Amino acid sequence: MEDMIKLEKVEKYYGDHKVLRGVDLAVKRGEFISIMGSSGSGKSTLLNLIGGMDRPEKGKIVVDGETVSSLPDEKLTLYRRTRIGFIFQFFNLLPNITVFENISMPLLLQGTENDEKVIAYINRMGLQGKEELAPYQLSGGEQQRVAIARALIHDPGIILADEPTGSLDSETGGKIMDLISGLAEETRKTVILVTHESYISEYAQRIIRIKDGILSE
Repeated sequence: MEDMIKLEKVEKYYGDHKVLRGVDLAVKRGEFISIMGSSGSGKSTLLNLIGGMDRPEKGKIVVDGETVSSLPDEKLTLYRRTRIGFIFQFFNLLPNITVFENISMPLLLQGTENDEKVIAYINRMGLQGKEELAPYQLSGGEQQRVAIARALIHDPGIILADEPTGSLDSETGGKIMDLISGLAEETRKTVILVTHESYISEYAQRIIRIKDGILSE
């Protein structure tokens, strides 16, 4: 199977601090990988670079044959909005709008509406009857279900999950991971998950470790 994502000699610095040191990584289309490392190891930075939220100082990031690390800002924004689905540790839901509106947001940013699709995802996530609630009226697990629906609604090819169970107890975290892995398999998304929890990393097909900005398998 072909590589969908390729990082070549990627380096990232913050001031004098080298966060990533010559990272090489290839991820195949439809593969589910986890990147495991302690806090400060560079794993979230790596995810932000792949997601187009930041740019490397050196090296390049190629997605579907396109060098996204050198795209102009406008095209990089479009890449983020159309081809990436993000799931964050703290859910990152918009607090002043409803569950339905949060899930709809990626579609609205693309200038489309599809209420039927949003309702289908709400049902799939077991959130029926909560469509008009605000995020603060939900449990942590329910908020993460909203975030997963939002990450998938616009049918991106890549899902990036940054410590998606980090704010949840282990039982709820396990349920969320069952949901993510089941949906990834069903929709054949390419998933990159970062975590510091070994039991979470085991949901992936391949585990990559990161320490001091260097990857190893």
